Amino acid sequence: MDLTTLERLPLWIGGRAVPALTQRYGEVTNPATGEVIRHVPLGNAADVDAAAKAASAALPAWRASPPLRRARILMRFRELMEANKKSLAAIVTQEHGKTLADAEGSITRGIEVIEFATGIPHLLKGEFSENVGTDVDSWSLRQPVGVCAGITPFNFPAMVPMWMFPVALACGNTFILKPSERDPTLSLRMAELLTEAGLPDGVFNVVHGDKEAVDAILAHPDIRAISFVGSTPIARYIYETGAAHGKRVQALGGAKNHAVVMPDADIAFAADAIIGAGYGSAGERCMAISAVVAVGDAGDALVAELATRAKSVKVGPGDAAGTEMGPVVTCAARDRIVGYIDSGVTEGATLVVDGRGPRVPGHENGFFVGPTLFDAVTPAMAIYRDEIFGPVLSVVRVASLTEAIELVNRNPYANGAALFTRSGHAARRFQEDVDVGMLGINVPIPVPMAFYSFGGWKNSLFGDLHVHGMDGVRFYTRGKAVTARWPDDGSAAPGFHMPLMG
Repeated sequence: MDLTTLERLPLWIGGRAVPALTQRYGEVTNPATGEVIRHVPLGNAADVDAAAKAASAALPAWRASPPLRRARILMRFRELMEANKKSLAAIVTQEHGKTLADAEGSITRGIEVIEFATGIPHLLKGEFSENVGTDVDSWSLRQPVGVCAGITPFNFPAMVPMWMFPVALACGNTFILKPSERDPTLSLRMAELLTEAGLPDGVFNVVHGDKEAVDAILAHPDIRAISFVGSTPIARYIYETGAAHGKRVQALGGAKNHAVVMPDADIAFAADAIIGAGYGSAGERCMAISAVVAVGDAGDALVAELATRAKSVKVGPGDAAGTEMGPVVTCAARDRIVGYIDSGVTEGATLVVDGRGPRVPGHENGFFVGPTLFDAVTPAMAIYRDEIFGPVLSVVRVASLTEAIELVNRNPYANGAALFTRSGHAARRFQEDVDVGMLGINVPIPVPMAFYSFGGWKNSLFGDLHVHGMDGVRFYTRGKAVTARWPDDGSAAPGFHMPLMG
């Protein structure tokens, strides 16, 4: 293939597609075939500055527009996303590899955040207190932060950006999205649909890139707030660097999500749920289950059920009928995951199902890793300690719920955890004692609905506020308190003492 003839993606600045100023380009591949399908610009500081200038120029009029007007534009955007869902999902599958059904589902979860954001006139209401002093009233306002930026990961090129920009826009901010350079095309399509919905030019902008673009965003003086989702080392870097530049930052990091299975659980139900949570999207989810904690007598039966189901998962290209698990996103990701499987074997875990080198006819150059299951895993092993971000389940055996909770709480990540049980007492104890931000009881992937907020604890979150929900509104607005008196006779002139009310 002559790679020089491939499409070069543009940026989206000021309401239109524009060529990048950078001279650096990266390759976008189809993970199912291994083929390069287009090139993406790796934006530089000049590209970021152009987007920031466009966003700054659009900010005064946008923040001054009534919240209801902003909400109505988002309502139209929601309708367009729904109408184009299948074609949008096809873009996700082509560049990420996940199945079409999974891609559609992730877009639906993003649309739910748009629906939440359309209620912004109600969510921006402040509080009012009459006569806090003689003829003195006080009230609160929530006002936009300014130009905001989102730096988003490859695994959810639609959903994660929609955790951010609908809420930011509804609150009256303008926005710059830096999507993953691995699957960047969908961000441009969403920009087109926002413009079609009536969003003014410059309110939403897209700059592609790698670390150079990220560092330019972190340092740019006109960008006031940054949202990030990605690995823990980068989340820490984003948080520390952005804060050092005086920016408001929310940075969601990595995860090592546990599913605890009690002896009284419905083992078949638990196994089905864990298979979907561990191998869906090839394990490339920040809420994927990767550590299975078998309590007491649950172990043997659970491992047997997991093995049977893992061996039956149909691996193939995400756009093929019947495919349950597609490829991982890149060749490097495949090799890294296979390296962890090798490590698990070397360190003495029992390899129950080996996902290395699956055969996918007609797609021999694709980046495939099959479902992999380990038993007899210990916390000292790399397959337990590290976020693998691939289709690898590790079963750790413990004697009691107490040991299971202690195991979960010793982990430095604290994004999600699930418990499978029929015991209300065990469930209540789990939800009270586990130090994790999002919990599921007989629910393997406890991603909250849009009207709650998404985020973990410990090394899974840097910053005080989670994304979407009311935390999202708080992040993308600043509080202001107003105290007012309207004297008509000049008798209330201030003195030199601390003003008192009453």
